[in-house]
Amino acid sequence: MEGLNTKKAWLFLAPTLALMAVFTFYPLIHTVILSFLNDYNGMDAAGGETFQVGIANYVKLFNGSATAKKFGQSLLITTILVVFTVPLSLIFALLIAVALNSIKPLKKLFQTLYFLPYVTNTLAVGAVFAVMFQYPGAGSTGVTGVMNSILNLFGIPSVNWVGPGSELWANIVVMVIYIVWNALPFKILIFVGALSSLNTQYYDAAKVDGASRWRIFKKITVPLLSPYISYLLITGFIGAFKEYTSIVGIFGEKMGPQGDAGRMNTVVGRVYEFIEKSDYGYAASMAMILFLIILLLTMVQGYINKKRVHF
Repeated sequence: MEGLNTKKAWLFLAPTLALMAVFTFYPLIHTVILSFLNDYNGMDAAGGETFQVGIANYVKLFNGSATAKKFGQSLLITTILVVFTVPLSLIFALLIAVALNSIKPLKKLFQTLYFLPYVTNTLAVGAVFAVMFQYPGAGSTGVTGVMNSILNLFGIPSVNWVGPGSELWANIVVMVIYIVWNALPFKILIFVGALSSLNTQYYDAAKVDGASRWRIFKKITVPLLSPYISYLLITGFIGAFKEYTSIVGIFGEKMGPQGDAGRMNTVVGRVYEFIEKSDYGYAASMAMILFLIILLLTMVQGYINKKRVHF
C-alpha cells in the first residue's frame, strides 16, 4: 500500500516537475554554462562556432573597465534599494496589519483598500508616481506635483525628484517610497491572515497581568509571527534584488532621469541590456553573481532562523 501511495505521489508531482525541469532547472544550468563561455554569441553558436571555456566574463565584471564600473553602479543601486525597502516594507506591513486586526468597523473595506496596489499594473502606478513627484522646473510641464505641493505648505522649496538634472538621492527616495508602497499589500495580507490564526489565550493572560500594548506586541505578537516574518524577509530580499519594472515605471526604459540615462539601472536591468546586445555570456555572468548574492543571504537568513524563529 505504501508503495502504491508513493507511485501516486510521483504521478501527481510529475507535471510540476516536468515544468520545473523545462522552465527552471534547464535555464539555470544553461546560464551557468553560458557564463563560462568566453565571447559567446547566440548567432555565432547557431552557425556552429565553438567557444573557449574560461572566466573572461567574470573578469570583465571586476576589471575596472567602463562596463565593469556600470555593473558596480547597478549593484550599488540594487543594494541600496534592498537595504531600505525590505525592512521598511516589513515594519510598515506589520504595524498596519496589527492596526487592521484591532479594528472592527469597516475592517474588510480597509483590507481591500490596502490590497488594491497588489492587483494594479506596476507600470501604470509608476506613471502616476512620476506625476506625483513632478517638479515645476525647466524641461517639465510646469505643474507642481503632489509631493512638492505638500513640501511647499510647510515652507520647504520644491525638490527636483525625477526630472532632468535631479540628484541621485532624490531618485532613490522616490524609488524607495514607490517600492515600499507596492510591496505592502502582499505582506499585509500575510500578516492579517497570520494574526487571525494566533491563539488568543496568550493575549488574555497578558491582559490579566496588566501588560502594556507595546509589551504584548514585543513579547507575544512578534515571536508568534516570527515564521511569517522570516518568510517575508527571504522573499522580500529575493524580490528586491530582482527589482526592475518599478524603475521602468518611474524613469522609463532609459532607467534614469533625462540626461543621465542608466543612473538608476539595477543588476537585472543590466542583464537585460546585454541580452539585447546578444552578449549572453556577460549577461549570464551578471545573473550568476546576483544568484550567488541571493543564495548567500538566504543561507544566512536560514542560519538566523534556527535561533530566532519560533515554530
